Amino acid sequence: MSRDIADRIGQGLPSSAHRSKRIIGLFPALCGVGGIQEAGRQTASAIIAFVRRRGWELLFLSLNDSPGENRLSFGTIEIPFRGFGRAKIRFFLAAASAARDNVDIILAAHPNLALPAELMKKLSPRVKTVVISHGIEVWQPLPCTRRVALRRADLLVAPSRYTVQKLNEIQGVPADKIHRLPWCLSPEFLRLAEQSFSLELPPEFPHGHVILTVGRLAASERYKGVDDLISAVALMRSTLPDLHLVIAGDGDDLMRLRTFAAEINVTSSVHFLPGLSRERLAACYAKAKVFALPSTGEGFGLVFLEAMAFGTPIVAVAAGGSTDLVENEINGLLVPAHNPKLLAAALARLLCDDDLRVMLGRRGTEKVRSQYSFKLFDSKVDEILGHLEAKKANR
Repeated sequence: MSRDIADRIGQGLPSSAHRSKRIIGLFPALCGVGGIQEAGRQTASAIIAFVRRRGWELLFLSLNDSPGENRLSFGTIEIPFRGFGRAKIRFFLAAASAARDNVDIILAAHPNLALPAELMKKLSPRVKTVVISHGIEVWQPLPCTRRVALRRADLLVAPSRYTVQKLNEIQGVPADKIHRLPWCLSPEFLRLAEQSFSLELPPEFPHGHVILTVGRLAASERYKGVDDLISAVALMRSTLPDLHLVIAGDGDDLMRLRTFAAEINVTSSVHFLPGLSRERLAACYAKAKVFALPSTGEGFGLVFLEAMAFGTPIVAVAAGGSTDLVENEINGLLVPAHNPKLLAAALARLLCDDDLRVMLGRRGTEKVRSQYSFKLFDSKVDEILGHLEAKKANR
């Protein structure tokens, strides 16, 4: 990629006459809905804050976003990047071209991008590389070339203790090369939580005892446990006739889940709300009595933070990264995996105990505000990148 494109992407930063250091960020996608996209936006925003404080240059390349130069907002921060519309060869060539031009740090925002980051390092041997893992994608052994590229990175970052452990035990990354970096609650969602009284609910949102779950309804992500939630509703309806489950999300598994709800005769109690705006989703968090995600594959679970921001108590499975965010009897209840009966018991306990529900919800709000702010996340990214900068200077 030519320097003039990089300079245009870096508009708003100090002029190149005063810069000698540079970061390149490789992202799978920055636009769209999903935990990886949101984590990418958080990371990109913190990198922008880092380079502004130090007068560095930056260049962001996004494999799957729309081709050409783009911008998006994260809070008050504008994120400039170049998309490649899934064109892998053009993406790799652009990254290789950029690597020849005075690079100090390369950040790959997904393990799948560790290989291009390693190839870039061969072109610029003094560069330091950091690779971000999210969760389930590194819980099983990666193909040999990807695993080797991961191990050769200078630093690995993961959001939860469980994923840190898996990087060490499954991928063979030395423990001293892995840094835990929890994601944060976006400033926009925090603002919505503070204005929850004025948010407008979707017209389809039911009245009564409402359980909310949020997530992508993909056949490849059935580990999220939506089937178990629907089964739990069937077990609870006789004691809570005004019980409703709201499932906010879309994906290729939606029709199967609708069919399953019909087969066990809970269609009137299960409501699928795809395509919600952020504002209407936030209103659902504010109105629901309980948030539930019995997932066995969460690397972190940004939706837990969103629920906590609205004071909504959580029911989750004691698995994966969920236990970093949900503490049993503190801000939610943890249950065993794939057990609709115990899941139903935990949900019923919260729905029928107003005092417990309020207490757990309040503690969740306190936790998300004190431990998962963007300000704290930004300071941790600054520490990580500053550490890499120092290592490069001392080499």
